[in-house]
Amino acid sequence: MATVPKSVQSLIEAFERLPGIGPKTAQRLTFYLLHAPIEEAKALAEAAVGMKEKTKLCSICFNIGEVDPCQICSDPSRQQEIIAIVEDPLDVLALEKSGYKSLYHVLHGVISPLENIGPDEIHIKELLPRLKDGKVKEIILATNPTMEGEATAMYIQRLIQPLGVKITRIARGLPVGSDLEYADETTLSRALEGRKEY
Repeated sequence: MATVPKSVQSLIEAFERLPGIGPKTAQRLTFYLLHAPIEEAKALAEAAVGMKEKTKLCSICFNIGEVDPCQICSDPSRQQEIIAIVEDPLDVLALEKSGYKSLYHVLHGVISPLENIGPDEIHIKELLPRLKDGKVKEIILATNPTMEGEATAMYIQRLIQPLGVKITRIARGLPVGSDLEYADETTLSRALEGRKEY
């Protein structure tokens, strides 16, 4: 059986540790870089190191950025009275593409008892000081419609409800282009609940 050089195996194993990268993809990426010009491999390594050195968490919303506070929190043109609570920075990117122009609060996870992640392990308590001055009029709970996302949304709702801030939840239902016959019961139920006048 042929063996690969230690340096090649080391890079394959490094890629395998990344989420969503299985053994075959890790091998393909490694062998791509093996045959790519050295400048490309160096550029990839420098980009990864540069990202780790230059990015920081915003002290207000906990999104990622290169300045603190981040560009979104510093933007006076954004609606300051609405905050969308999301699970991670990728959710911020998704909402930005939709045209959302208010503020965010990034939790960096969800409550998940099976993984020993409670409210103290994510950025929930840091939200409360943002609501004290009365400027925020609405909280949009934009966690994912998973069991953990729903539990996190319910926890946050109970926590901030006494503050008198309007709390909304993103609508859930059928994606465009899907067929009713393939939708699960929960999705159909939520689609019916979220119906609006046509």
